[in-house]
This record gives sequence, C-alpha cells and structure tokens, in this order.
Amino acid sequence: MCSNIFHQQIQERNIKNGLWRSSHPILKRGPDMTKSPMTKSEQLLRIDDHDFTMRPAFGGPPIPVGVDVQVESLDTISEVDMDFTMTLYLRHYWKDERLSFTSTNNQSMTFDSRLAKKIWVPDMFFVHSKRSFIHDTTTDNVMLRVYPDGNVLYSLRVTVTAMCNMDLSRFPLDTQTCSLEIESYAYTDDDLMLYWKKGNESLNTDERISLSQFLIQKFHTTTKLAFYSSTGWYNRLYIHFTLRRHVFFFLLQTYFPATLMVMLSWVSFWIDRRAVPARVPLGITTVLTMSTIITGVNASMPRVSYIKAVDIYLWVSFVFVFLSVIEYAAVNYLSTVQERKERKLRERLPCTCGIGNPDDAMCDPQITGYTTMDVNSIGNYGTAGNYGMPENGGRQERMFAQVVLGDPQLTGQVKRPGYVNIWIDTHAIDKYSRMVFPGSYFLFNIIYWSIYS
Repeated sequence: MCSNIFHQQIQERNIKNGLWRSSHPILKRGPDMTKSPMTKSEQLLRIDDHDFTMRPAFGGPPIPVGVDVQVESLDTISEVDMDFTMTLYLRHYWKDERLSFTSTNNQSMTFDSRLAKKIWVPDMFFVHSKRSFIHDTTTDNVMLRVYPDGNVLYSLRVTVTAMCNMDLSRFPLDTQTCSLEIESYAYTDDDLMLYWKKGNESLNTDERISLSQFLIQKFHTTTKLAFYSSTGWYNRLYIHFTLRRHVFFFLLQTYFPATLMVMLSWVSFWIDRRAVPARVPLGITTVLTMSTIITGVNASMPRVSYIKAVDIYLWVSFVFVFLSVIEYAAVNYLSTVQERKERKLRERLPCTCGIGNPDDAMCDPQITGYTTMDVNSIGNYGTAGNYGMPENGGRQERMFAQVVLGDPQLTGQVKRPGYVNIWIDTHAIDKYSRMVFPGSYFLFNIIYWSIYS
C-alpha cells in the first residue's frame, strides 16, 4: 500500500512539472506539422542560417541593384484620366553572399515565387502609379535565379497604370512624353544604390508594339535622386517614351466635317435674298451641325482650363457659320429699309414713268436734259420697281421718276420737270461676302496649319 502511495506522488509531481506527458507513450508530443520541411535547395542555400529580413552586407556600403526592363505592351493612353497602362518584365540584379553555394559545374538554380518570399528582395514600387499587379496566370509570374557566387536575378511580369501629365494645348496635333518611375520604398541611397544595368540598352521594347492613336517615336532612360523631407534621398529610375498622335483620324472626324459645314454656309450667298425658306434653314442647319461637332469633341476630352488647337479651329469655323446667318439678316433688313424708302418716294412723286417705254414728251432732251441714247441705256436695266440683270452679274434695283424741280405757287416761277435716277443695290453684301468669307477662311487655314503642323 505504501508503494502505491509512492507511485501516485511521483505521477502527481511529473504532471506538475510537465514531464509525465512527454514520458507517456500515448501523450508524447510529436513534431510541429504546421512548419513545412525544408527542401534540399533551401538546405543547400542555408535559408535558416541567416536573417533575410536584413539587406545584404547590412551596416556596410549600399548594395548595388541593377535593373533592366523589357516592355511587352503599351496598352492604353487616356487623355481623360491623364494616364497610361504598360505591361513589362522588371528584372533586378544584385549579389547576396548569404545565398552562395557549392556547385561542381557552376550551374545556377531557378526558383519560383515561393522561395522569393523567404529571402531578401529589393522593395521596388512605381512612383505616381494608380494601379499595378503581378500576373498570376497560371501561376505567379515571378522568377528567381541564384548563381553559385551569390549573384541573384529576380524577374517579374507587371502591369502598371501610371500618371502622365499631358499638355493638350496642341491637341490633336500634339506630341506627348510620359514617364514610368521606379524607386525603392524603404531603402535610401545609403542602403541601396539603384541603377540601370546597361544604360539605355537596359530598356528593350517589342517591335510589335503599336497604338491606334499614337506613333511611338522613342524610348530612353534616365536616373535621378528624389528627396523626401522626412526620410531622405532615394535613387529613382525613369523610363521615358515619346508619343506623336496620328492626326488622320481627327482630319476625317473633325476637321473635314467642320470645313464642309463652313463651305455649305456660303451657298446662301448665291440664293435669292427673297428665298427666305431656303436661306434660313440652311444657316440654322450649319450652326446646329457645328455645335454637335464641338460637343462631340469635348465629350471625349478632359475639362482643361486652357484652349486646345482643335478648339481654335472649331470655334473659328463656328463663327464663320454664324456670321453667314447674320449676313442674311443684314441683307434682309437693308432690303426692307430700301423698299420702305422706295414706297415713300413713290407716294411723294407726282408722276412716275417706266423706263422701258418712255413717253416722247417725257423723254424730250430739251425738257429732261437726257438724250435718247441715255434713256435707252438706262432702260435696258428694267422698269421701275422691277429687277434686271446688269452686265456685272449682280442684282440691282432701279427706279426712274419725274420730279418737279420747282413749285410755281411757292417761287412764282415754273421750273422744268427733271428726272432722277435712284440706284438701290440691295445685294452688295451678298456680292462682297462671296469673296470675303472664302478668302478669310482660306487665310485662317494657312495660318493655323503653319503654326500647328
């Protein structure tokens, strides 16, 4: 009985000290199954022997990290959002002696993203980027290649949407330069020296890259230092690319329709001024069409606070179309004024004679002072109140009336009656508009295209 009490006290002591569980064959603690076993490659690289949360050669000089880029595609350029989207292969080169290993044939080892999460890699990010992601179809598009001497190549396939400040003052005859900026997020130039591995040759592009609205003129690289007041100086890499816009699309969709509308508005100058149903709808139609063109262009553009080149062309064209409507209003108003004057003159004159068949007494040169030749030459233009077609092709309105040159009741003397020739050219504005409007618009086009082309 004493022995049973002794064994019971030992078991209680083991449970208290946590030893009984480990010595018991059933309750013995097994290995941690949540921790994945190390692969042979990780054992070869001695992953667990080093602290990879620190950069290589921590405490020493800055680690040089070379970069090169392969541009796969330039997807979109948006004037409304002021950005561009690019897909590229971003490659980093550096040396980490902690990853050196022994190799009989000096052959490198290639890994995927799983090992990249366990070692130190540069913390690159895209400055002024709006969206970016690493492609993951069918797996993460990440490659890590380690050489026996510790040199590392880290490559990933990225799509980034970044800001591009565009100057649209010459749109659509403009040339834009956009930049993609790469920088370390945490490491200043005291810890990490970022550089283009082969200068301008570090940037390669696919020859099949093309854009619907732009011609890619050139790519080039630069390196600068960026300063942040709270953290310090950082190395920053720039990828610059210059784009020239294709103008042919805008010639077909904007410039040619606007020019045709302006030319169509000139047709009213050759239409009779009395044909109101013909001239008024023509003017209104051209004005509304120009308004539609201007609205359509501005709908696809950002609301900038300055005037674009296309705005100048469209608004000048709109002014020409609008002035053609105002021109007919002026012609119609002046014609109405002249008709009122003519009507008042007819009511005031004692006698009005037609020019086509002048009375012999009225046309006596001793009375009127006109010879038969003068009368016939004048009469060929038409009759009073009617319209004739003179040799210069313009429509003109004439009236020939007998005017009493003296009143015997007032002066006591009888004066000979005379004739006055009232020349009313109501189409002078139309006649001059046929030359002034086309000439002015042609001059505007010469100046416009010489400046912006």
